[in-house]
Amino acid sequence: MNDNLIYYDIKDVYNVKLHGRIDRSMDVIPLLSNGQGIELNSTGSELWVDIEADYDFMEPWVAIEINGDMVSRFMIDRGEHTICLYRGIQSGRTTRIKFYRELQAMSEDPKTRLVIKGLHTDGTFMAPPYYERRLEFIGDSITSGEGTYGAPEDEDWTAYCMSYSRTYINLTCKELNAESHVISQGGWGIFSGWDNDRRHVIRKYYEQQCGLAFGEENKKYGADKPYDFASWNPDAVIINLGTNDASAFNEASFTDPDSGDVWKLRRNEDGSIVPEDEKRIIKAAIDLIKMIRKDNPSSHIVWMYGMLGYDLSLVISDAINRYKAESHDNNIQYIMLPAINKDTVGARQHPGYRAHEIAARILTDYLKSVFV
Repeated sequence: MNDNLIYYDIKDVYNVKLHGRIDRSMDVIPLLSNGQGIELNSTGSELWVDIEADYDFMEPWVAIEINGDMVSRFMIDRGEHTICLYRGIQSGRTTRIKFYRELQAMSEDPKTRLVIKGLHTDGTFMAPPYYERRLEFIGDSITSGEGTYGAPEDEDWTAYCMSYSRTYINLTCKELNAESHVISQGGWGIFSGWDNDRRHVIRKYYEQQCGLAFGEENKKYGADKPYDFASWNPDAVIINLGTNDASAFNEASFTDPDSGDVWKLRRNEDGSIVPEDEKRIIKAAIDLIKMIRKDNPSSHIVWMYGMLGYDLSLVISDAINRYKAESHDNNIQYIMLPAINKDTVGARQHPGYRAHEIAARILTDYLKSVFV
């Protein structure tokens, strides 16, 4: 590191663009979920960031973009680190730098956390980049980018296979000059998680700052605080849920460790969904849409589904139609996505980068028609 660099506490850097639901009231900037990060326009010849990380078994991964182009991604080990974001650039030239978290909020590893403490540079920070649109994304492992890195034969559940950088979210946002907020968790669903665990539904944590980041340390960084929806109004809210609810029909029953209740989504002998369970999913979907509409009165809502199968396509479309009929709110649309194939599959039998490119193109084209 150059000895002539000046250190700035991150709390004193005002020309910084925050990405994601981040509590700016603290002396540090916590990056608790995928897509959360900072973006700067720096005139320095080099720029370093001070961070602190911790985890039990899921280490946080981060990415660096320079002038809008991805240049690096890597894991962060436990402890405090000073990391070079760039160096060797002509002093005085404005460089656009984005540093963000790749890994989703880790509900299964409550120790996983990452915070930014300060910056070192020999330049100044200019006004941050301007974005024309705001998009919020709600989803499961697909939205968490599971499978976007790694080979199709990679089956281990590891942090490196998840990303923000290669998801349909990042690709769509780049095309539309949009910033994003992401609320996603692998294995979670509308009414049930993939294993019939009905505690694992996104709706329960949607109204918190970053409620999916469990653990006492993350609470210190405001993870479970009520989120101020008035602070950031998305042009569109994109939902991509239902894949794990569909999987639950094929899994064993789940016993709640606290109540002892046994839960199972069921099919009839002919393969059709038991009517009672279909009604439960429809109600949960409608409840989620109602919550999103309450919190985002003017946002266009898009429900995407299909990359990993179409088992609940009719159920989801039925829920949307019932919501429209009940509320007379037509500012919502359902989009079916192409299922993955041998050319678009990624690690862990999830959608790969190519599948996300296709999904991003479909979503981008649709949103362009809405935003005209």
